[in-house]
Amino acid sequence: MSAHQVLILLLIQLLILLLPSIGLFKMFEKAGAPGWKAFIPFYNTWTMQHLADRPRHWVFWQLIPIAGWFITLGIYVEFVKTFGKFRFYEHALTALLPFFYFAWLGFNKTDRFLGAGPVIKYKKSKTREWIDAGIFAVVAATLIRSFVFEAYVIPSGSMEKTLLINDYLFVSKTSYGPRIPNTPLAIPFVHNTLPLLNSASYLQWIKIPYTRWFPSPIQRNDVVVFNFPVGDTVIDKEEYQSRISYYQVCRALAATMGMDSARKTVLNDPDQYPIIIRPVDKQENFIKRCVAIPGDTIQIKEGSVFINGKPGPFPPESETYYIVTTKGQALDENVLKDDYQLDMNKPEEFQTMSATNQYRMLLTQKAKEKMLNAGWVSSMIPEMDNTTDLFPYDSSRAWTCDNYGPLWIPAKGATLALTLDNYPLYERAIRVYEGNKLEIKNGTIFLNDKPAVSYTFKMNYYWMMGDNRHDSEDSRFWGFVPEDHVVGKAYLIWMSWDKGIRWNRLFKRIH
Repeated sequence: MSAHQVLILLLIQLLILLLPSIGLFKMFEKAGAPGWKAFIPFYNTWTMQHLADRPRHWVFWQLIPIAGWFITLGIYVEFVKTFGKFRFYEHALTALLPFFYFAWLGFNKTDRFLGAGPVIKYKKSKTREWIDAGIFAVVAATLIRSFVFEAYVIPSGSMEKTLLINDYLFVSKTSYGPRIPNTPLAIPFVHNTLPLLNSASYLQWIKIPYTRWFPSPIQRNDVVVFNFPVGDTVIDKEEYQSRISYYQVCRALAATMGMDSARKTVLNDPDQYPIIIRPVDKQENFIKRCVAIPGDTIQIKEGSVFINGKPGPFPPESETYYIVTTKGQALDENVLKDDYQLDMNKPEEFQTMSATNQYRMLLTQKAKEKMLNAGWVSSMIPEMDNTTDLFPYDSSRAWTCDNYGPLWIPAKGATLALTLDNYPLYERAIRVYEGNKLEIKNGTIFLNDKPAVSYTFKMNYYWMMGDNRHDSEDSRFWGFVPEDHVVGKAYLIWMSWDKGIRWNRLFKRIH
């Protein structure tokens, strides 16, 4: 764990200690202690332990990263007992909302300090002990999942061979700073949909604007988990969801009827296209490599990525399709698998071409060089992906997956000159991600109903691509990833499965 991550955990501990301070101030006064002690971290919990006649050494255990959070919550629960609070819901409020509940206890005129006597006499039932243990486990797991790390499983091959299907990861929330949930009222351990019921797992009664504690920037080549940028509007059918986005459906229909009519067709047919609008933190999770950071200019030439005019680093396990012509010898299935990580039985990795001794192979850079050095290949030509249905879906740009850009990545505080030419590139970022009204009227760009010639960005943006670039739907298809969509950094593979455990991948750091 880096020093930055340890610092974040300790700062969260300080927030847990200080957020309830206003309520504690009045509670301490009711208990006959000076109220100012509530505002001094760790001394406030020392005072609580003294007033509750509980072991003082608990205070020192609070210094342990992560575990210290739960020691603090335990101290809070023991302290509210001295005010005669023994019911389950009272302890739940103490653990989940101490900043509100302590203020209620401190400022209302009914509750008073009773001391340690009633606490000693009180005995829990066995049922209550089990319930408390269960609630504590849920609170602990929820805090860790929200602020420290979250488990994630690789669903597709877009990051092969860096990450394989059914690699189980830990995603670090502290690497870029923990993000506060936009929708805090949600069922624990469920992302956006309740199993079996197929209904939303969250309520939008309370919405918290984008907030990230102790942020740290994403670095180029980090493997990042983020919320799907075009997952804000979803067609709620299994065959659609993130597989075929609402925007893809609209573009397909727009080819024959225009975009406005296409949107109306989709929105007016809830049976065929049941629509769900999701907040940022409940959009589907994706994982890709950050290829370009704010302020960079990215360009792809003949399949090679260039950043600010210079060749970008090639991910060590990144894959590309090659048309390979051999010198005529028979290919050995085991040799290809062991030496080149190539499975002849998988059509997505190996295909025999119509020409003699010619094959289509999906190879890493390391496998490619090893194959060439082995001397049994007469030619190896990278296959170009000429797909053109790409962001920004502007027919005036003849961009393809392997010849794309140049494109500037927006940076927070940077000012962009708005033109009719770059309008399609930045329109979604300005309008959707940053919440502005943006439109063109009679050849003039209007921003929030006023003519505009420039725009200053409020957030940083990133360009994400899969390591298996010929089998990856990434920023080339849906554009920039805003900073408020970033979940965390892929950190460690803790389990990997393919008809059995892949032992060589367990506890492997992700690079």
